[in-house]
Amino acid sequence: MAMKEQAPGRCPEVWRPRDAAEACRLKTAFGPDGVFTAGGTLLRTQWESGSAAMPGTLIDLTAIPGLAGIRADEGQLVIGPLVKLSELMRTEAVATAFPLLAEAVRRIGAPSVRNLATIGGNVASAVGDALPALLVHEAELLWHTGGRTETTALEDWLADPGRAQGVRLLTGIRLKRTDAEAPGGPPGRIVGAYRKLGRREAFTPSLVTIAVLGRLSEDGTLTGVRMAAGGGSAVPMRLRAAETVLEGARVTPDALVRVSEAVLAEYRPASDAFAGAEYRRTAAANLIAAEWLRLAGAGREGDGR
Repeated sequence: MAMKEQAPGRCPEVWRPRDAAEACRLKTAFGPDGVFTAGGTLLRTQWESGSAAMPGTLIDLTAIPGLAGIRADEGQLVIGPLVKLSELMRTEAVATAFPLLAEAVRRIGAPSVRNLATIGGNVASAVGDALPALLVHEAELLWHTGGRTETTALEDWLADPGRAQGVRLLTGIRLKRTDAEAPGGPPGRIVGAYRKLGRREAFTPSLVTIAVLGRLSEDGTLTGVRMAAGGGSAVPMRLRAAETVLEGARVTPDALVRVSEAVLAEYRPASDAFAGAEYRRTAAANLIAAEWLRLAGAGREGDGR
């Protein structure tokens, strides 16, 4: 049975379900006035800024077992949605197999924020700064829906986060090394980068975030190329057309020009009070081209990732 708590003043009621099924039942009962929460850092920012109304009911997920762990599962890594960003930074399995995710969470907020914020909240927001890294690592989302578990590719969910019918609770983020990433895969070395552009060096909301990943062979050919961009109020996306430009190709000045043009044509970010869509699109194209140039040079020098 969920525990109900009532804070003084005008604060919402807080319910603490004991399992995922109960959490979904509460969400169904309260409807739009009931909001899932764990770390609550983004929600609090939205309420304080007036960009979202404070709900009448908070459904606190922190008492549900199994949502806060990281486990290996048949060569995959499953990250619970309640795992704190600071814990992800410290987890060797994440840093070793999925370094772009570790780098992304390191650049989110200040230490005090990362000690509270959860990876599930970053994902569920549909605009979190970790999402480009998760996209190039080809993450899958595990959901509890009506007594069963469903799996959705993160890329597909981000294409239309609101399309799912009925109440669902995020219960895991699954990552799996592809053949291009795994040791003993095709010849060459894995190269990748995550970059966040903001108004200052640290502790700042993002304007643009990008992630790139691929395998660089000794002759400079790239395979398994993946690129993603997001930042600010933009819903991050894989840049499939831009990926085809470099797949099986070398990083040359002409290729970089074509990659930039492909990003400009494909990426459609939103404008907000901090930056316009055209600025974000151009910045993403420039950052992606610059990172591929750097990574190709590092690979030639024997200093790639």
